[in-house]
Amino acid sequence: MRAVLAGLALLCAAQPAAAAVKSAAPQGFEVVETATIRAAPHEAYAALLAIGKWWDGEHTFSHSAANLEIAATVGGCWCEHLKDGGMAQHMTVTMVMPDRLIEFHGALGPLRFEGVDGSMSWALKPAEGGGTLVTLNYVVGGYFRAGGEHWAPLVDKVLGEQLARYGRLVETGSPSSG
Repeated sequence: MRAVLAGLALLCAAQPAAAAVKSAAPQGFEVVETATIRAAPHEAYAALLAIGKWWDGEHTFSHSAANLEIAATVGGCWCEHLKDGGMAQHMTVTMVMPDRLIEFHGALGPLRFEGVDGSMSWALKPAEGGGTLVTLNYVVGGYFRAGGEHWAPLVDKVLGEQLARYGRLVETGSPSSG
């Protein structure tokens, strides 16, 4: 019975309600991910800022999400500590509205090696019936050697996975699915 309940809990954990490549062209793309998380907006926001607890370490330079941090102030850094005192800036914080919104500017992961820039927002609002509706929007444009339409589904998949991990952390205390 305990195994059945655990399985049901995993099935009910936050999953993206919608994932979409909204547009893609050689010069850029927009991806949007949404999920409803069973937690109040202030809890969801606090967990969002604790990125080192839910981001997948496979999508970091150091291979450890524990090295990630977000300084939630305009001009703040979504940064990663590297060995031997090194550091990488993934994005810069451009707007903070506690419990409602945080916006970033920059190119994540391998996009940083392309001639592109991006704008990312995480918007949180009370969901109908309780919980928090989280909308992750990432718009990237510039020069892509392989074209934005190549990158869009890859970025959408990775961000969808991160949103699911974030939701599971908020709801279950663990970002892992199993």
